[in-house]
Amino acid sequence: MPIFTILCADDDEDDRLMTREAFEESRIANDLRFVHDGVELLQYLRREGPYADPSQSPRPGLVLLDLNMPRLDGREALAQIKADPALREIPVVVMTTSDAEVDVDYVYRIGGNSYITKPVSFEGMVQAVRRLDEYWLQLVRLPGQ
Repeated sequence: MPIFTILCADDDEDDRLMTREAFEESRIANDLRFVHDGVELLQYLRREGPYADPSQSPRPGLVLLDLNMPRLDGREALAQIKADPALREIPVVVMTTSDAEVDVDYVYRIGGNSYITKPVSFEGMVQAVRRLDEYWLQLVRLPGQ
């Protein structure tokens, strides 16, 4: 199975650390990268500004997206990704603390690929990451593979 970049957009430093450690604990070999908000996410995906060099900012095979971020939140970032013909095929898994039905409905309506309520414990995050690995990284065939 190919190893590709996973790009995680999350503004919370503690959540980024927990995500990184859960990936390490789960022994997932994929290249995990982080951006801090929707603006940086779109810059990365569009190869703009500090992300212009593809060797330093490889196109991700999967995006993990928090909804509640400053500058440009995950809802608007997801809408822009799914409206852009050059980006819309990248699978986007929303992983956020919100369990509001309005958020779940919105994400699927505009083309989000999965919705996960972010676990609050490290053990819960490890389990979520392992399930994400089993499905998105092992079972499914993604674009470009």
